[in-house]
Amino acid sequence: MDGSLDYWTTTAMNTENMNQFLAQVRNAHPGEFIIMMLDGASSHKGKELKIPDNIVLEIMPPYSPELNPTELIWNELRKNEFANRVFDSLDAVVQQVKTGLVKMATNKTAVKSLTCWPWINDTINAK
Repeated sequence: MDGSLDYWTTTAMNTENMNQFLAQVRNAHPGEFIIMMLDGASSHKGKELKIPDNIVLEIMPPYSPELNPTELIWNELRKNEFANRVFDSLDAVVQQVKTGLVKMATNKTAVKSLTCWPWINDTINAK
C-alpha cells in the first residue's frame, strides 16, 4: 500500500456510479492488484456491479465504522477542512470536500499512516 487516495464525488451513490468509480480506479492503477475496503451499502454489492479483474472488494462487517479506514479520511477532512466554518450552500460544502481530498491525495505518507492498519496488511498479504 503506497498511500494513494482515489476518490470520486457524485450527487448519488448507486451501482452505476460505483461502476464508474471502479473503472476510474482500474484505469489509475493498471497492472496493480487492489483490495478495496467497503461498507455494506447496496451500491457496493449490487448484482449489476462490474468489478475489474485487478480489484477485489472486501465488505466490512455491519456496524463497524471503527474497522473502516475510510472513516479516518473523513475525520481528517472534518478536522482540517470544516472545523469552525459555516457554508452558505451545499455546493460550497461539496467544493470544500473536493478541495480537501485534493490536498490529502498529495500527501501519500499521511494517507498511508491513516489507512494502512496491521490487519489490512495481513489481508493484503493473505491474498
